Amino acid sequence: MGGRPSSPLDKRQQQHLKGQVDALLKNFLPCYRRQLAASVLWQISRELGPQEPAGCHLLRSKKLPRVREHRGPLTHLRGSPPRWQPSFCVLRGDGRLEWFSRREEYENGRKPLGSAALTGYTVLTSRPEYLRLLDALCPDPSGDPAQEEPDPLLEMPASFPLFLQHPFRQHLCFFTTTREAQRAWKLALQGGIRLRGTVLQRSSAPAARAFLDAVRLYRQHQGHFGDDDVNLGSDAEVLTAVLMQELLPALCSQTPPGLRGVGRARAWAWTELLDAVHAAVLAGVSAELRAFQPEKEELLATLERTIRPDVDQTLRLRARVARRLRAEVQGPLESCLRQEVDAQLARVTQTLLSTMGAALAAVRTLLAQGMDRLFRHLRGSPSGARLRREVYSFGEMPWDPELMQTCYREARRKQERLQKLATPFGFLGTRSLVFRVQDLTQQLMADAATTFLQLADQCLTAALDCQQAAEQLEKVRGRVLKKFESDCGSAKRQFVREWLVRIFLPFVLGQLEPGRKLELPEDEENILSGCGQALTVEGIYEDVVRGVLLQRIDQELKKALGASDVSCTPDGFLDAPWDQDGADEETETQRGGWTYPRQPCSSTEVQPLCPLHPERTFRS
Repeated sequence: MGGRPSSPLDKRQQQHLKGQVDALLKNFLPCYRRQLAASVLWQISRELGPQEPAGCHLLRSKKLPRVREHRGPLTHLRGSPPRWQPSFCVLRGDGRLEWFSRREEYENGRKPLGSAALTGYTVLTSRPEYLRLLDALCPDPSGDPAQEEPDPLLEMPASFPLFLQHPFRQHLCFFTTTREAQRAWKLALQGGIRLRGTVLQRSSAPAARAFLDAVRLYRQHQGHFGDDDVNLGSDAEVLTAVLMQELLPALCSQTPPGLRGVGRARAWAWTELLDAVHAAVLAGVSAELRAFQPEKEELLATLERTIRPDVDQTLRLRARVARRLRAEVQGPLESCLRQEVDAQLARVTQTLLSTMGAALAAVRTLLAQGMDRLFRHLRGSPSGARLRREVYSFGEMPWDPELMQTCYREARRKQERLQKLATPFGFLGTRSLVFRVQDLTQQLMADAATTFLQLADQCLTAALDCQQAAEQLEKVRGRVLKKFESDCGSAKRQFVREWLVRIFLPFVLGQLEPGRKLELPEDEENILSGCGQALTVEGIYEDVVRGVLLQRIDQELKKALGASDVSCTPDGFLDAPWDQDGADEETETQRGGWTYPRQPCSSTEVQPLCPLHPERTFRS
């Protein structure tokens, strides 16, 4: 596989990409400002509204999501021309992979030879599968295999490969000498990919919500109605992926004829070119977002000062406009739901429920086994040091990729079926969906472990012998499992509700788009414009459509779960203040007609459960 030019992008190409980045931000930032205003309104309404009882029974773990640092020797395809070379690789806790020429360079704190943030990568362990992907990536127009250059991928010894593939970045190719090392690296890399991919989805900050909503609305304005995996990563990485998708058709049509090499050397050169374009776009977008940061902070402070004093009046106006828009859209919307959505809603709902249910069942089994293991050690070994190690291992279970793999595998089991059901609605985000299931299972496991250790610390004293301590822990075990099952029920309903909206809402909006007319009387237009960017006709219209769709979803969930309370949501953003037909907007606001989000679950700081002297107790 031949080498690449010393400079993949000339100055003219770099200037062109800078112009593309500037154009993207010029069109995106106004949408982002509007969504920031809407997020401030949402936040204030949540604070001032009636407070619902906390929906979580488990204590919230204070440990931030992370990846266990993983390191070891790998053989790496690198250099120019690329060849297989020994490397010492380190996966950092933030999901960044680094490689050194030798272990000593890592241990001595030297700079790595290279590094890669794992956002957007996919791990493959089959060489034939990867070669087929590479062959299809950039077909050689000459079609003459006699011109094929030496292919280091074919020179790979009989070993255990690890291929990291990315749609817009250079691929990373490694191999190990044992199947066990290959599996350990694969699990660690998959954890890093998920950690970096879901950073915005895990955030509860209104600005993160505003950013993701702005990306979706920006793409809808470009004619893209449908959810996919472009929103995986940080804000700069997400916008980079959006622009790369826009640039890719032109790159494919204009650049490949000029690539050096033939066969797989040509495909490798194509990934190098994409990597250079991606790096230039990412650098430009990152710089623009950093420059926007002071303005964003000032804007949020200004919005807080201006929206809060008039929030009641703003919500009343919002409800009034929503009723007018709902009356106008009701007919076409009901027709679209009846003809396009209803037939598949039950199937998609059942598939989502079974996916989440299987993953949570695996978590419960793992949790029970971990608690039982602690009981056995307490009964069988009075050693405080041994028990300390077991307690530590129990608390680390959520971050152990090997232990959690059973739960994660259940999340992936029905991925193909989900994709088949959802693709007709333009939904291509099953990877994001699977990541969300895995994040939820990890969080619930962490919360359950935290709760168990906290309750155990509260009930165990130095006066208890091993048998008495075991009896107390058995009671704690039952309490934790009961809390866990309750939280699992809520998490499952919330997850299914959220993802049904993500699957069907963009499709419905796209179906209604050709005949959509958002016109208000002039006086209401003037009043609405006086509210700044917190209220827009487009935003209220979308919430109206969401509210009607949610009524369908809640009916389906009620049938599937046999439960009356299926309207809870993780953040409250799915509900709308106009769901109760015919209610007077003035009275509704005064009585709390706005559906406010649930308050965050308890996040009490939990000290690690660790026995000190005397050795038969858990107390410190």
